[in-house]
Amino acid sequence: MAINRREFLKKSTLAFGGLSLSKLSKFGNDKPSQRPNIVFVFADQMRRQALGFTHQDPVHTPNLNRFASQGLYMPNTISNRPLCSPFRAMMVTGKFPYCNDVVTNCNSSTTKYNNYLKKTERIFTDVLSENGYNVGYIGKWHMDPPTAPDATDWRKAEWGAFVPPERRHGIDFWHAYNDHNRHDNPYYWTTHAKADEKTVIHEWSPRHEAGVAIDYIENRNGKHRNSDKPFALFWSMNPPHPPFHEVPQEYLDRYDGKAADELLNRPNVPEDHKPSHQNIKNYLAMVTGVDEQFGRLLDTLKKNGLHENTIVVFTADHGEMMGSHGLMGKNYWYEESSGIPFLIRWPGKINQRSDNLLFNVPDMMPTLLGLTGIDDVPYGVQGTDYSPILLGEKMTRPDSSLYMRTLKPSDDFGTAKGGRGVRTHTHTFVIDWNNNEKTYYLFNNETDPYQMNNIADQNPALVKELSQKTKEWLEYTDDPWFYKWDYVS
Repeated sequence: MAINRREFLKKSTLAFGGLSLSKLSKFGNDKPSQRPNIVFVFADQMRRQALGFTHQDPVHTPNLNRFASQGLYMPNTISNRPLCSPFRAMMVTGKFPYCNDVVTNCNSSTTKYNNYLKKTERIFTDVLSENGYNVGYIGKWHMDPPTAPDATDWRKAEWGAFVPPERRHGIDFWHAYNDHNRHDNPYYWTTHAKADEKTVIHEWSPRHEAGVAIDYIENRNGKHRNSDKPFALFWSMNPPHPPFHEVPQEYLDRYDGKAADELLNRPNVPEDHKPSHQNIKNYLAMVTGVDEQFGRLLDTLKKNGLHENTIVVFTADHGEMMGSHGLMGKNYWYEESSGIPFLIRWPGKINQRSDNLLFNVPDMMPTLLGLTGIDDVPYGVQGTDYSPILLGEKMTRPDSSLYMRTLKPSDDFGTAKGGRGVRTHTHTFVIDWNNNEKTYYLFNNETDPYQMNNIADQNPALVKELSQKTKEWLEYTDDPWFYKWDYVS
């Protein structure tokens, strides 16, 4: 008997968690002290095309290239809502935006809509802490509400905020900030600092944060954590997010002599909308800097004998258009924005390969918990535990990923605006509703990898099929669009 996608997703989430735990029992990590460490690194605004080994952007990423040769690369990972705060909230809660309340960026213009991570939400770091892990967080948090007065415009809003200990969700090592875009002189609150005790650092933020991460991992004299317990370290780098010009000269020098057309080689960038040569160079240079700092962390794990019993992930919250389709930034369905890197390494457990799994952001938390052997997924998690696939087992695979774009968290919560759609192995489909006009977008990503030809009008049967898949996702994620379906479809 056929089941709808909502029932399939529910059944798969419940059924496969036990399968991964069974698989892991043979690794002997069913006791907390034997569980693997986790290092979860994510860069802000780093698109999938900026991985050197993909041979798309002409970028220097020797450490990520090496890392990919040692683990698993999943090229069909997308940021379901390609924006900073929604990605983070999906990653830590395992829920899609309308079920974790973070539908757009957290700042003082959205606080009045309760658009922030709730103190009562049981998230990834809570589960790890409650199951015997020391948990550290370095860098950008961007899920808390600023205490500044409400702003009517996000451009005039307050973004930074002190995150008090009671809102850190089990994290016992804190070297972080809520949100700012200061790469050259970042500021942080440390574990025991009070609200008025932030520390300003005069060093490029990824380099500084790599040093903090290395110090945490080496843990000399037990300074940062209990060495008898496994650790989970989350590191959120702000680059290659704007401002693009705040990047050390040493990384810019690696792109000297390269013309703009050499650096930005995608044919979907219109001549009259090309970013400046300097912006292109700055972006790629920042990616190279991120790569170098990530390499320092990998070398530290190796040097300290932690290489084999540490699961390392490298991903990003969303991509960067950099002129493709005449656009800059993120929050678009195109591959440059929604396509993110996802690489994972666990020597001896996860074989080196590429896998075409359609992997959603809410899947990250239950999948990593499955790898650790923790059978304690919080109630209401909507992502699926795909750890069996990562470990080489077979299980039912999804046939689509959800894409969503919301205009703003106000009256639009209950109306049909923004965009919704799905990405399959072969196509990207979106219904875009804006200014009372509805447009269907359909791209064949196999024959048209730069998504330059909208073929929706020529494929009504496929539009109908993918509309139905979209509707099923909307029902599963409790999206207001589902209740307005007759209006938007």
